[in-house]
Amino acid sequence: MKVRITSEEYNPLLKRKEVAFEIEHGETGGTPSRFEVRKELAVSLKIDPELVYVKRMKTKTGTMIAVGKANAYDSTEQAKLVEPEYIIARNMPPKKPEEQAKPEKPKETGEPKESKEPEEKKEE
Repeated sequence: MKVRITSEEYNPLLKRKEVAFEIEHGETGGTPSRFEVRKELAVSLKIDPELVYVKRMKTKTGTMIAVGKANAYDSTEQAKLVEPEYIIARNMPPKKPEEQAKPEKPKETGEPKESKEPEEKKEE
């Protein structure tokens, strides 16, 4: 997977680099995950992967080249302030299969369920 940065511009107001990139992913077979792209961009930009967030990425039809945009922030605090929650969630590492498994439904016991009829009030 080869990453080529096509444009890089610093935005001082938001304290981030706005990066456009191309990825040749012929050897991987399919479009790489955002997490993999995030790590590769961090290496090419020479910064911590926690500061890079991939905004969008799309493979061109009929090719093994994906184009996209990413933001590289000066600090994690700034990234959390500016980036929307869904972008932050998309850029997290994939969860392990154990965590993705749905919890089992509780097994029903032989006890009868409570009836929905209101009980008569007893006066003492």
